[in-house]
Order: sequence, then C-alpha cells, then structure tokens
Amino acid sequence: MSYDLPPSLASYPLRTSRKGHFWIPGEIVPTPGGTVMRAPMFVQWEAPEVVTRPHPVILVHGGGGQGSDYTGTPDGRPGWLDRFVQEGFLTYVVDRPGHGRSWFHPDVVGAPAGMFPYEAASGLFAPPIPGHTQAVWSGEPGDPNTDSLVSGMGFVHSDYAEVNRMDADRLAKLLDRTGPAVIVTHSAGAPAGWLVGDLRHDLVKAHVAIEPIGPAFGGFPGLGFLTWGLSGAKPVLVPEPATPEELQANPGGFVQPGLVGIPTVVVVAEASPFTDFERSVSEFVNALGGSSEFLNIGDHGVHGNGHGLMLEANSDEAVGPIIEWIGRIA
Repeated sequence: MSYDLPPSLASYPLRTSRKGHFWIPGEIVPTPGGTVMRAPMFVQWEAPEVVTRPHPVILVHGGGGQGSDYTGTPDGRPGWLDRFVQEGFLTYVVDRPGHGRSWFHPDVVGAPAGMFPYEAASGLFAPPIPGHTQAVWSGEPGDPNTDSLVSGMGFVHSDYAEVNRMDADRLAKLLDRTGPAVIVTHSAGAPAGWLVGDLRHDLVKAHVAIEPIGPAFGGFPGLGFLTWGLSGAKPVLVPEPATPEELQANPGGFVQPGLVGIPTVVVVAEASPFTDFERSVSEFVNALGGSSEFLNIGDHGVHGNGHGLMLEANSDEAVGPIIEWIGRIA
C-alpha cells in the first residue's frame, strides 16, 4: 500500500543521492560547570548518485539566517542545495557558528545582539525598488511567506570581528575535510570568504560572493561593520597597516595574500538595495591584489530579483549564471 505526499512536498524532485551531516568543532573552553565546546559549526551535505563536478561547493548563508536559506524557499519550493546537487556537485551547506543548528550560548560565545526584526527584513528583502518583481513575500507580519522568511532569522553576535574570525576558522577546518572547494557566500556571510584564503589559500578554488555586505568599510546596522574594508576581523595584509584608516586611505598600497590568485566573482541582482555599491566591492578586492569579476544576473537575462535571490520566485533561474561561472572557472 502507498500513500500520497501532501502537494507541497510532492513538488520536490525524487532523486537518488547520498546525504548526511557532521560537525566542525570550535574551541574547547573551561567553564564553572565543566569543559564545553564553543561555537561549533553544523554541516549538512548531499551528493548526487554520480558526482560530475571536480570540486565540491560550500554554501555559506548570510546575516541572521541559517543553512535553510539554501534548502528551501519561503513558499515551499526546493532550494539551491537541490539545484547544485542536480548539477552534479557534492554540496555542503553550513550553519555559521551561532546560527541555526550551530547553537549559541552567551556564557561561552559572547553577548548576542538584538533579534532580526520584521522591519529590517522588509527593508532588506522587500524594498520598494522599481523592478523588484520576484519576491514571494510582502514584508508584512502575518503574510505566510514573510513569516516563513523571518522565522529563519534569529540574532547575531554583538562582536562582528569575532563573528568573522569564527566563520573563517570553522570554514578553514571544513576545507581540511573537503579538500579544494568552491565557496559560495551570501551577504553578511561574505567576510568568511574574504578571510579564509589567509588560512587555507590552496584549498579555495574560487569564491562566489553573492550580494556581499558592503561597501568597503561600510556595514549594516544590527549585523556588523567592516572595520578592515571587507571584514570586521583584520586580514593578513602586506605591509601591515597600523590602523584601518591607513588601509582606507590607500588600499592599493597593501596586498592581502589570501586573495591573490583565487578567482572571485561579486554577484548582484538588478533590483537589490546592494546593487549600487557592489561593483566597488569587486574593485576593492582587486586593489588588494585579488582577481575579482563583477556579475549582474540582470545582464544574463535574469530579471526582477532583490537581495534574497536564492529565495525568490525565480530562484532556479537566478542560480544559473552562478553555476555557469563556476563551471568556467573551477
């Protein structure tokens, strides 16, 4: 005897794959109650029956979100994890330390900032920008898709430099396990992609930075600020600047070895509040010795997207130029 799936679940493709999960440990620290693990990172993975791509992909979420940003959309469709697996990639999805299944306790991780409110989610993911037609949410509380979007957004650490340091450290340890891989970051998760080359340069095959937090030395209220240009944490720079202001005054006078030789692309959507400044992020990467391209998915026939392009109505179409770029570069 067999039974039908609910229609909302039956839309997911049936396929043969292998999948599982594991943990990347954080620091082992003493507390009054005993020895504990500080800020481990949860990693979910899935592989097609036959892996046809030479390098795995690691999907890193942004802001106050979690790995579920890549596993499904607010209106119940398959996410980018499914697309990458379908395209032949061994794919890893992380919950950044202190997000999602990577638990957070202030006694050992540090003080949290505030919750991610509806107002911030609406301003970031449902801005009144002409041409933003692909959102599946209104931005208003009570709208089921908006509620689903915000449900995945918790809170963040109050020290963004430490957030960046932990992200890069755990990502480096993940690369030790995966071997050479392509890193795909989104929004406030991007600093880990800029920093991990300082730690595991030979293991980063490419970095796709989707709508990375910026502009250089900017940031986003409630999430964090980019004290050192592309990150809150200080990268390895040659020569070493004495202050962030010294770097800001003359970025071309410094080299970040961790960026040199790693193909990078800064990806934007045409109707995002980030679109206006993202070209300058790509230029800043290059000023530090990196090799960054700039890709507006609107120039590739994908129209109407905002900041949350992996969650919007045409998410399957939006990932197309990214998969194409990875196939060309790595």
